[in-house]
Amino acid sequence: MLSIKFPPSSVIDQGHCGSCWAFGAVESLSDRFCIKYNMNISLSVNDLLACCGFLCGQGCNGGHPISAWRYFKHHGVVTEECDPYFDNTGCSHPGCEPAYPTPKCVRKCVSGNQLWRESKHYGVRAYKVRHDPQDIMAEVYKNGPVEVAFTVYEDFAHYKSGVYKHITGSNIGGHVVKLIGWGTSDDGEDYWLLANQWNRSWGDGYFKIKRGTNECGIEHGVVAGLPSDRNVFNGINTSNDVLVSSF
Repeated sequence: MLSIKFPPSSVIDQGHCGSCWAFGAVESLSDRFCIKYNMNISLSVNDLLACCGFLCGQGCNGGHPISAWRYFKHHGVVTEECDPYFDNTGCSHPGCEPAYPTPKCVRKCVSGNQLWRESKHYGVRAYKVRHDPQDIMAEVYKNGPVEVAFTVYEDFAHYKSGVYKHITGSNIGGHVVKLIGWGTSDDGEDYWLLANQWNRSWGDGYFKIKRGTNECGIEHGVVAGLPSDRNVFNGINTSNDVLVSSF
């Protein structure tokens, strides 16, 4: 049994940058815009990564998830079309080291036909979700994907399929991803379903982790926010049809 309230977006690759905190936030907010306003939109990780600065942490060397959502509320984030992600080469994860330098904040769309300010999209709230699994499920069901932080151990790097539970290996850092659903395996094991940003060569881009026991701290670092309608319909296509380390 698997419950995904909303279809997940495509799997992406954070490349040679510890920008997981930014990807988890931007990908979750993008999905929440799509859900609430029935629109096709992809927001810019690069804007958040480059322009939030010390308020969010250390850029490509890690950041604070809740601060990312506060940035959305106070400063907004432009579209991916306006400010594309700086590293499109990809790499083998985890440990694409050394990390590239954090890109500079330019505040100008790559296309001369777009204005930075008009491309901004905002949040209206930034909040932590209670660590009770029922509260997390209720939040995802009502509003869409959430951003979660957890501890990465050596055996997680070798995940292929099934429900992950830490068995062996040392703590190698923190990671942040997008939680999109939950389910129960054929063996009766409850799990969370999450989208990683280590490309499709790792676990097909997605993974399952044990639900209900705070596996690797996954249920104690849940944050989210709500999208604002400010600037929503400025040329956007609508359709009917914690400092976290550098992984």
